[in-house]
Amino acid sequence: MKRAFAFIALFLFISEAVLAQNSNKRQQELEVQRLRLKKEIKQINALLFTNTKTRKNALTEAEDLQVKLNVRSELIKVTNEQANLLTRRISLNERNIGKQRNELKALKKDYTKMIQKSYAAKSFQNRLMFLFSSENFLQAYKRVQYLKQYASYRRKQGIAIGDKTQLLQKLNKTLIEEKTKKISLVEDNRAIQKQLSKERKEQEALIKTLRRKEKSLNTQISKKEKQTTAINKEIDRLIREAILASNKAAGKKGNKTFELTPEARLISANFQANKGRLPWPLEKGVVTQRFGRQPHAVVKTTTIQSNGVTIATEPSSQVRTVFEGVVMSVVTFRGSNPSVLIRHGNYISVYKNLGKLYVKKGDKVQAKQTIGEVFTNKQTGKTQLQFSIFRNVNALDPKGWIYKM
Repeated sequence: MKRAFAFIALFLFISEAVLAQNSNKRQQELEVQRLRLKKEIKQINALLFTNTKTRKNALTEAEDLQVKLNVRSELIKVTNEQANLLTRRISLNERNIGKQRNELKALKKDYTKMIQKSYAAKSFQNRLMFLFSSENFLQAYKRVQYLKQYASYRRKQGIAIGDKTQLLQKLNKTLIEEKTKKISLVEDNRAIQKQLSKERKEQEALIKTLRRKEKSLNTQISKKEKQTTAINKEIDRLIREAILASNKAAGKKGNKTFELTPEARLISANFQANKGRLPWPLEKGVVTQRFGRQPHAVVKTTTIQSNGVTIATEPSSQVRTVFEGVVMSVVTFRGSNPSVLIRHGNYISVYKNLGKLYVKKGDKVQAKQTIGEVFTNKQTGKTQLQFSIFRNVNALDPKGWIYKM
């Protein structure tokens, strides 16, 4: 039974230690997320809401607000999780402090009894009498050892009390810090929720205005989608043409997969190996539209398709390549701004909505090389780059490839 209880106690101790370690790790991860989201909100405000001279239309303004609402909602979620985690940690620490106090109390009580006994027989004369009253040498030797062990035990008890006191002080300090952090997080969250509520009301007012012009709104979205679809079709055609030409030169057929030369295979392998670590195509920017099929940011009944991500940035921002490669095509499509397609083995990175071009078809480029400047829409004041990654003809989510996107 004693062994069973000892095993259970050890198991509970280890479980508690693992939980505390995991809690600390998760708390650190959440803090990194919280700071990143706060930084992202600052970027959104700087990139989308500082140019008050440019009058946006209601749809554009509502779309921009939705970007900020999404990030602010995520920030509230992360902060709530942090506060809840701290609540559990505070509760655990309070239990631990109670346990340590009881153990310290028992140690002190035991030590007091020991001192009292020691005091009763503390004189040198008493110790000598204790030794000289031994019946034989062996007993005297054992009594000497006993006195040494007793003195050693007293020292250890004193050290244990000191260590336990220090641990208790440390736990109390940690508890105060955690309670202060929780109060700060709760206050911060209240301010974020207040701002979120204000921005939601602004967006609701804009949407109310837009509903009066529903036909015009749907026309705007539809026009935008048609243009995007047309550009995507053109990019798909150019990729298939490039695959066909490359395979023909290699004596192969098909327009869906590149037949790679040893050099192209190496570049492709290096591109794949850098998944999640590729640099951003802009020095500064925030993602305003994610990859894939999704409801419109404002008109939830309308679905849009994105073959990449849209990144808002500052006017005159320079576009840079995410990896070494060759300029496969430069697309100048009617009704839209130029796009550049760069091939990296059987991967292709696409940079759309450029205002200026610094490269031409066939140019070899290095990672982070400047290839153009993002176009700024004078009517909306927006400077946005559409960025995509393809593997042969298949569009991939850039989020999984670009560092911390």
